[in-house]
Amino acid sequence: MRQTAFFDTDLVTAGLLHPTPAAGSGWAGGQMRGMAISAALAREVERRVAEQGPTSLRPTRWTLDLFRAVAMRPCTVETEIVRAGRRLCLVDARLCQDGTPVAAARALYLAAGDARPGRCWSVDSAPIPPPPTWHRDPDTSRIYYSGDAGWDADPARHHNTSRNRVWHAAITVVDGEKATPFQFACAVADVTNVVTNLGSQGLEYINTDVTVAFSRLPIGDEMGVSASDRHERDGIAIGTAELYDRTGVFGTATVTALTATQPADLTAAHSR
Repeated sequence: MRQTAFFDTDLVTAGLLHPTPAAGSGWAGGQMRGMAISAALAREVERRVAEQGPTSLRPTRWTLDLFRAVAMRPCTVETEIVRAGRRLCLVDARLCQDGTPVAAARALYLAAGDARPGRCWSVDSAPIPPPPTWHRDPDTSRIYYSGDAGWDADPARHHNTSRNRVWHAAITVVDGEKATPFQFACAVADVTNVVTNLGSQGLEYINTDVTVAFSRLPIGDEMGVSASDRHERDGIAIGTAELYDRTGVFGTATVTALTATQPADLTAAHSR
């Protein structure tokens, strides 16, 4: 699978991220897609946590707020450690353009430990991934699934009222860097808007946020997003999805969305 990075950097402007065409949105020309925004923020949060030194803490929650249109222009990421302790670390991050915050995120890291002996309820099944051979097409980064159409790379075939899934290949956040599992999961979690709000007339809702909870991080260079719940009233929709890989479910993601002025172009080379 051919991977195109969302951003480039250079030595002269260290810390400045230059978006590539792969970071463009399918909603409107000149705007950045949610996957790229989330990935850029996650990358810098990880770097900030690493500066604290070796730790057994791991990411367990990611909250992204998309409160302004992010232009396809250079951007920077600012981070702040809100709380750093033995069992918890809370980090805030802001994506800025021309000195103005345009998106923000908060990450919660927790210390892993031994599970308690008591037994709890859990889901007894997981969404089924596509066959391992799905990514033979080097130009396909994701495929879609709905009960009416099965697995297919053409999103138009899934303009129906069935429950949707997406299976996504690895991403590259910054050219020359291998994305971490955390960056991968935070980026692809934005696809929750697609699987929960894709309907008979296409994708007519644009998400204003993403909230992700992890019990672990994805294993391997593929992961899926499967719609599990959706509610809508007066043009405001909330959707929840399971995040899973070939070993099972590892998290959930929730989005809050508004009606868009026109459907997103999911067939664009750099769709949201």
